[in-house]
Amino acid sequence: MQPEILLTLSAGSVRPLLSASGGTTSSGVALPKSVYELPEFVATDLELRGLNLPTDLLKGFGITEIEKLRDAADRAHCPVLLLIEEDPIDFADRGPNWPKALDRLKRLGIAASRLGCPSIAVRARGEDTDPVFEATTQGVKLALKELDAFELNLLLAPTEGLTFSAARLTDLIKKIGGFRIGSYPSFAHAFASGNLEETLRKLAPYAPAIAASIRGFDAKTGEHDGYRLEACVESVQSVGYGNTLAIDFVGRGADAAGAKKGAKKSAQPDIIADLIKARQALQAATVEPEPVFDDEEE
Repeated sequence: MQPEILLTLSAGSVRPLLSASGGTTSSGVALPKSVYELPEFVATDLELRGLNLPTDLLKGFGITEIEKLRDAADRAHCPVLLLIEEDPIDFADRGPNWPKALDRLKRLGIAASRLGCPSIAVRARGEDTDPVFEATTQGVKLALKELDAFELNLLLAPTEGLTFSAARLTDLIKKIGGFRIGSYPSFAHAFASGNLEETLRKLAPYAPAIAASIRGFDAKTGEHDGYRLEACVESVQSVGYGNTLAIDFVGRGADAAGAKKGAKKSAQPDIIADLIKARQALQAATVEPEPVFDDEEE
């Protein structure tokens, strides 16, 4: 029996839809007017069970606003499970910017703690060289000490440079060591790596969460653009993955993360419709069918 996988939403997917005026989808679903309405919308309309939250959606927030969002998430039974820092951090730097980076991580730790969020995800900036690898290892260890008071997991999301290769990222995680360091892979990165299934299999064992990147669906065939979601799920399940998949709309065609050069740009997508299709596809792929037993002979 496969372990259960929790389906959640990466809130950056609906960033373009948040506005003070609200609005409705093509099917008449009322859109959230603010980040405070997101948990109820995600739980009720998208039928998902948690949120991954990019830090730009907390811009201008103080402790009062953060606790208001946590209360909204509690009421909706849709907790914030991951806080995502979008600006890469240079963990190898020991110059004037290093104290600023540590201060930023402390602020993330405070925000995550107030949200009741167990993990934060960051990208490590740096070239793929041995000196940068060693310096990044030490920098992340220092960062983990700063975050220790908050009892948070620090997840490294793959990005260009040092952590783009799945093998290199896993080596970095092993070198850092400890139980509070992990990975935050994505379907889009795995696709861009040129070896989707192997990349996911390598990174999934270190991942409390994976971004289930969605590029859109063909209107005629219903197939997902670029890669099969079922193949992604099969890859992570093959190594016993049973944590969370955060549906993350990243755009279609040439606008999508992991898009190949020369791809044609597509028409304006119906983001909510694509998120619902993705949820249905992932549910079908992750839910193990109930066993069917033949009638016993009399």
